[in-house]
Order: sequence, then structure tokens, then C-alpha cells
Amino acid sequence: MMAAAAADRNPACEVTLFEKNDHLGAKVIISGGGRCNVKEALKNYPRGAKFLMTAMFRFPPEKVMAWFEEHGVRLKTEKDLRVFPVSDDGKEIVSALEKDLRRKKVEILFNMAVTKIAKDSEKFKVTTKDGRTFTADAVILTTGGNAGYDFAQALGHTITPLGPSLNSLVVAEKWVETLAGVSFEKAKLRLGDYERLGAFVFTHRGVSGPSAFALSSYAAHETISEKTPLRLTIDFFPDEKFEAFQRRFLDLIQKNQQKNLANFLDIILPKSLCSVVPSLAKIDGSIKAGSLTKENRNVLAHLLKEFPMTVTGRSGGEEFVTAGGVYLSQINTNTMESKICPGLYFAGEIMDVDGFTGGFNLQASWATGALAGNSAA
Repeated sequence: MMAAAAADRNPACEVTLFEKNDHLGAKVIISGGGRCNVKEALKNYPRGAKFLMTAMFRFPPEKVMAWFEEHGVRLKTEKDLRVFPVSDDGKEIVSALEKDLRRKKVEILFNMAVTKIAKDSEKFKVTTKDGRTFTADAVILTTGGNAGYDFAQALGHTITPLGPSLNSLVVAEKWVETLAGVSFEKAKLRLGDYERLGAFVFTHRGVSGPSAFALSSYAAHETISEKTPLRLTIDFFPDEKFEAFQRRFLDLIQKNQQKNLANFLDIILPKSLCSVVPSLAKIDGSIKAGSLTKENRNVLAHLLKEFPMTVTGRSGGEEFVTAGGVYLSQINTNTMESKICPGLYFAGEIMDVDGFTGGFNLQASWATGALAGNSAA
């Protein structure tokens, strides 16, 4: 949509948008739980950050926000700096784009699945499922997914290894069911060699939320299974170094010697965790805090700074993103044009570019779409 809007800035261009669904922006509408977050930062792209620099410089978050506000979408910035429509309705974002396309007389073909793209001399032939053929001087490929990869390969490009991104993590430990719904605004999660600071939530099968999604993105190309698990650790107190936390922990014990261990832990942990932690430490939860041995105290302190779990799989995340795509070395970062097939441009997820949850994939789409559209025009 953004590529089509940008391409039509050249009045000499006739722009046609092929949409296989019966409406535009299905993926945009569900982004951010249906609210559609529209902001970014390059550090939040595990793949493709350097490649995105030109596109982001030309159409950064501030300009994206200005574009939507100029097109009638009132935006709000929340405490975590995520930006949403005031209406909390992602349909408003799609509506602004669609109105702009219709105003510019972009031809939108709904329920029009493309089955083949070929280049004959200087022209492209675009064939649709109903057997129709369209001729074009330039094609911008923004499909993502398997169909897009097939088109790119047919036109001479190579696809990187693909992997799932932005997934929840499934763990082997069965006691995690008792923690379902327990969340932390700030913790440090470490999966294998990857770590991420931020919010997460326990699920009945493992962990989810922004930090877990980010770790799954880092580890998109790792094999994770019951036979090849990865170790996950959680630091519930990431703002304190171990020695400082240990001192505070011991001080709390001294002040609450008569409380049993489970009740004592309730001072610093959600209640559901207060029975799990003693169990993992192999300490009776009914023991008085003042009766804990030095070894007990050390085990507990280490457990709270390095809480262990065993990741054996992935489950659906809140966004649908694939890690991998067309090799970036085959695309001109300044124009989004193919270096292999002149006149072919790429934007969005079809490239080996992906971001964490939080609007980053949308921002990459706005920026690369605008650059591809302008360049093609």
C-alpha cells in the first residue's frame, strides 16, 4: 500500500495494486492486538538493520507518524513509546492508506492472486489465478511468504534459510502451568547465547511476551526440540548485580526471620512463584526464613538471578513473521531495486529483514515500501 502510494507521486505512472484478499491490510489491522503500533528503532532488527538505514533515514518514524496524521489519523504515544491511533483501531491506518490510493486513482484489484511473474525483454508479465496477464515496466514485490519467495527465485534470486520468528517458547517443566498469567514488566531472559531485557509472561506451556518473542527471533535459525533443547534463564532483578541483590536478600531475611520461606518470598515475588522457588531449591517452603542455612540462602539468591527452564519448542506469537528471505546482497539498499533483475523492487518481509514485536516490522514495511515506490516511479 505504501509502495503504491509512493509510486503514484509521479503522475506519469499508472499504478496497479494486486491484492489476493477481498480487503486491504489484513496483517496491518491485527498488528498490536488490532491497534497497529507505528514506531521503530534500528537496534530492534536482528536481521537487516544496516541494510535498512537508507530507507529509515528517508522515511523515519517521525515522518511515518506525520504522514498518517496528515491523512486524518490522530495518533497517541504511550508510556513505552509505542504509537497507536487514538481510536485503538488498526482499521483506521488501513483506511487512510486506501483513501490515499483511491484519491490518486491507483487501480486496486481485489481477490486477484498472482501466480506467475516473468520478464520478457524490458517488460514484466504478471499472470493472475484467473488467467489474466498484465504488462508492467516495473514490479514491486511485497508479498512475503512462500509465494513471494517463489516469484523472487523465478526471477533469479536466492532465498536465505528460513525460520520462525516472534514465537512464544515452550518449556519441558510441567510446573510452569501453575504460573500461567504471571507477568513481569522487566526481567532479563537468556536463551543459549542470546539475551533480552524487557517484559514477559508465563504461559501454561512456557513463556511469552516481548522478551520471549525477541529471543525466539534471535534464535530463529536454531534447532529447538525435546532432543535438542536450549537452556533459558530468567533474572527477576536485572537492575541489581548479584552481590547487591544478595546483600538486600540477606537483609530482608534478617528483618523477617519468623516468616516461613513461602511467605517471606511473597515480599519480593508474585505469590504463584513462592511455592515453585523453594521446590526448585529443594528447600521446605514451611521453614522459617531465619532458619535458612548459608547454603540455602546462596541457592535461593542464585535461583532468583538465574531461574532455569528448558526450552523444547515454539508456539504461535502475536505477529506472523519469517526470519529470512531474499539475500540483501542482491538488492540495492539505496533504491530497493534488484541487482539481478532491473525493474524489480522489493519491500517488507520478503527480504531478509525482520524486527522484534512492537511495530518494528510495520515501520520496515512503511520505509522500504516508500523507497521502493519512489525508486520505481
